[in-house]
Amino acid sequence: MTDAPADYKIKGVLKDEKKSAFRKYRDIYYGNTSLGYVIKSELIVTLTAGVSGALGLFLRQILYPRLFKSCGRKVVFGKNLTLRHAHKITLGDRVVLDDNVVVDAKGESNEGVSLGDDVYVGRNTIIYCKNGDIAIERAVNISSNCQIYSSNKLTLERQSVIAAYTYILSGGQYDYKDRTKTFAEQSGMVTRGPTTVGPNCWLAAGVVIVDGVTVGEHCVIAAGAVVTDDIPPDSLAAGTPAKVLKSI
Repeated sequence: MTDAPADYKIKGVLKDEKKSAFRKYRDIYYGNTSLGYVIKSELIVTLTAGVSGALGLFLRQILYPRLFKSCGRKVVFGKNLTLRHAHKITLGDRVVLDDNVVVDAKGESNEGVSLGDDVYVGRNTIIYCKNGDIAIERAVNISSNCQIYSSNKLTLERQSVIAAYTYILSGGQYDYKDRTKTFAEQSGMVTRGPTTVGPNCWLAAGVVIVDGVTVGEHCVIAAGAVVTDDIPPDSLAAGTPAKVLKSI
């Protein structure tokens, strides 16, 4: 296991006494962007984020695309989204971000987050980076209250279905052999490698996929399973840790 490159530490930013409160806020929410971009983003979000009903959907569909690296056609933006480092977020056509979704592409040297055409992200789901990259391919359906985290590289391939309360991560480990730092003092970015969920998979409710794991094409992972090793294509897996029960 190795530390992910270019460690990005929010705690370090918050503790920096040389920076003003606004500078800290700007670093965490916007990263390396111009003051003009920050002001524009603050105005758009303040005026439209909490507007309900058809008017809110209309206003956000018109104004929110200005915040992103690129934004496709007919994207739906729900209420009260949290968007951090949006200049490193790419949205395809017909993406849906439901109410209270978080998309956070923060990092110093990462590419950020990309959501392909027809991706659906359910309410209260959190997609966030610590200097990692997240690629969610075409027509992936992510239900409510999921967490998807990367300090390395995380890919959800096309047309997979992710049920509620699922947790998928790439990176995010701590070095228990390092006695020079407590866990709280470590970056939490130790990683075994990229995490990939192949195309046309179904992860049932409450699944956990840990760092450095590959789930092959056309797999079903049963509810509550914890996937700690690679799962070959066309498999049904269940348990803690997950084991392949049969080929499908």
